[in-house]
Amino acid sequence: MDLSQLLNSVNDFVWGPIMLTLLVGTGVFLTVRLKFLPWRNLIYAIKMILQHKTEDKGDLSPFQSLMTALSATVGTGNIVGVATAMVLGGPGAIVWMWISAAFGLSTKYGESVLAVKYRETNSVGEMSGGPMYAMKNGIGGTLGKVMAAAFAFFAVCASFGIGNMTQANSISSAFESSFGWPSWVTGIILVVFSLAVLLRGVRSIGKVSSFIVPSMAFFYILFTVIIVIVNFENVPSGLAIMFQMAFSTEAVASGVGGSIVASMLTAMRWGVARGVFSNEAGLGSAPIAAAAARTDHSSRQGYVNMTGTFFDTMIICFLTGLVIASSGVLGTVDPATGKLVSGAPLTILAFSTVYGEGAKYIVSIALALFAYSTILGWEYYGEKSLEYLISDRKVIYFYRALFSCITFIGATQTLDVVWNFSDTMNGLMAIPNLLCLLILNKDIAKECFHYEDEVIAKGK
Repeated sequence: MDLSQLLNSVNDFVWGPIMLTLLVGTGVFLTVRLKFLPWRNLIYAIKMILQHKTEDKGDLSPFQSLMTALSATVGTGNIVGVATAMVLGGPGAIVWMWISAAFGLSTKYGESVLAVKYRETNSVGEMSGGPMYAMKNGIGGTLGKVMAAAFAFFAVCASFGIGNMTQANSISSAFESSFGWPSWVTGIILVVFSLAVLLRGVRSIGKVSSFIVPSMAFFYILFTVIIVIVNFENVPSGLAIMFQMAFSTEAVASGVGGSIVASMLTAMRWGVARGVFSNEAGLGSAPIAAAAARTDHSSRQGYVNMTGTFFDTMIICFLTGLVIASSGVLGTVDPATGKLVSGAPLTILAFSTVYGEGAKYIVSIALALFAYSTILGWEYYGEKSLEYLISDRKVIYFYRALFSCITFIGATQTLDVVWNFSDTMNGLMAIPNLLCLLILNKDIAKECFHYEDEVIAKGK
């Protein structure tokens, strides 16, 4: 059994029915436990992104904190992940991405609340927080410390997968197919640009992310909306087949891609897995950025950070899926390989129905910016997780340099190995995080209801 087959076997176990139930079930439980307040206050949360200014303790403004979290979530999952999910799970996978994201709002809210509530100040005056600190300070005892160490270890490993190699691999693949660039050239460029930002720390990441993320998201959404408008006559049938295949108990062929066959369980498996890969609700990664925010209340930043799931999956991923479904390219077979077109090439094919040859440039540039910002955000997650395990600052600086150099390896590796490694690490770090959310649900509810009564209800 080679490495790819081994990772695939482990991945199938980690992302089996138990994990899917735990992920979605935790979101459902918290949504009900919080009396649907994350849903009811979504508009309020969106307004809070720019309105609230504070001089409280922290390293980043609430907006910069959200952009750092979004920089790590708005990445290849929005382009490559969506296309892969639709090929492997059918168009119905997009519906399950949306459903999991809806309940993921509460999960992301709860994670962020605990991250701010239990954060600490490190040796250089920076805020350190996230699930590992919630486990250590909230759950406490031997159980809390073991869970915290396990999460931190898996998060460091995941930072090299989901936050580094997967992103670098997608960039090099897109640039090689669109511009003919050798993967090693792309790898060198990524190393240089990563070092330029990462060696300067979290404030540098926050500044770069607050510029790149809003800009790239705006233009990508604009390009996708134009495609949906041009192909609007196919949108109703595209939406219909999405819902049909999302809830079909038997395997059926897609009407927008006759060679795509999937059942509800297959659609759910790939929709939830790729949705979590994209928005990271339940992984426990984004709360690490939330903990760095200057805020006067843990619930306030919880609301701000949960909007990341809304923008990432419920808007950007959904639009990508709608573009692919309405363009009629799903199910296309590559004549050179005889296999279904998937990943970035499928998204490029969908964009080409409107933009022609320009599609490969649009998608490749968008993918590069999305993935590069993810590399920046995930370095911060990995750094803070490593800091929890090893407090020596020399190790942290070494990690920054090593992380930047690993992008070269990611850019030159095969896609299957990288994706399977990323999915496996995601699942392993999600387990202690989800258990922490369930154990500390009373803390989350207390913060939520207090904020609702003392701040929102009084219009503060």
